[in-house]
Amino acid sequence: MIVKEKFTLNESSDVYPSRGGRKAQLIERQDPVLYAKNVDNSPIDDALVSQYEEQGFLVLENVFNDSEVGYFRQELERLRKIDELRWAEGTITEAGSGDIRSVFKIHEISSVFNKLASDVRLAGLAQYLLADNVYIHQSRVNYKPGFRGKEFYWHSDFETWHVEDGMPRMRALSMSITLTANHSYNGPLMLIPGSHRYYAVCEGETPAEHYRFSLKKQECGVPDDGCLQQLVDLGGIVTATGKPGSVIVFDCNVMHGSNSNITPLPRSNAFFVYNAISNRVVEPYGGNPPRPEYLGARTHCKPITPQTHHYTTYE
Repeated sequence: MIVKEKFTLNESSDVYPSRGGRKAQLIERQDPVLYAKNVDNSPIDDALVSQYEEQGFLVLENVFNDSEVGYFRQELERLRKIDELRWAEGTITEAGSGDIRSVFKIHEISSVFNKLASDVRLAGLAQYLLADNVYIHQSRVNYKPGFRGKEFYWHSDFETWHVEDGMPRMRALSMSITLTANHSYNGPLMLIPGSHRYYAVCEGETPAEHYRFSLKKQECGVPDDGCLQQLVDLGGIVTATGKPGSVIVFDCNVMHGSNSNITPLPRSNAFFVYNAISNRVVEPYGGNPPRPEYLGARTHCKPITPQTHHYTTYE
């Protein structure tokens, strides 16, 4: 059942309540999707901007060329071989195999990915869509190795960022840069078109230090079957496939997930979350202490200046 909630908007209101004994339901989004007002300044085609607003995501092909992708992949492999990084707090390994699943705060660890985060093709587009200066709320590389790369269950990023990090409103987006081919069969991102228009209230209580196990397998903060069924009935499911160098841009509230990767082919992506500077996090709305800085920036919130970079030499 989709509920048309009406809220009194003020600084103390939680317009997107979830968990804490609440009943699972879908409520209508209270915020814009596209904040940009001037289409003349769009860095991408107007039809793509409209697609982003209507569906909640878009796939941009050929954003980075083969040489640039090779440069990023070389850095990806360098990081994989650093023993200290494997045991760092911001590194998540697969529950069974011990293979590296994700490395967080990658824009602070790597000068290569730090440059990529400020690349005008990414940060400039984020600034336009959000109509504000932006900063990195979260960054990571996802390795999703072949044979044993586990699934990411259906979820809205915003629900977690709101409840566990304290992100006030839906004025953030994610960009996933494909560093390997994303085929239909090696665990690519799946999205539900139009799901960003509804906020899925999740049931259950948030355990203390939930992040310690949710990044391997999330069981709290996921929508119930009924809400997922409604969203799929409304929008269907789209698989985001593309060759290396593509960029998947998706709204913070779009429902998404991915299957396990049982093929020999890894599905590796760099991932940046751009949040509007006016939407900096406050105290978590779920009542628990905030997650660590590497999962949700609270102090490292310097606005990004979009820049044109040339990736010609390995650092």
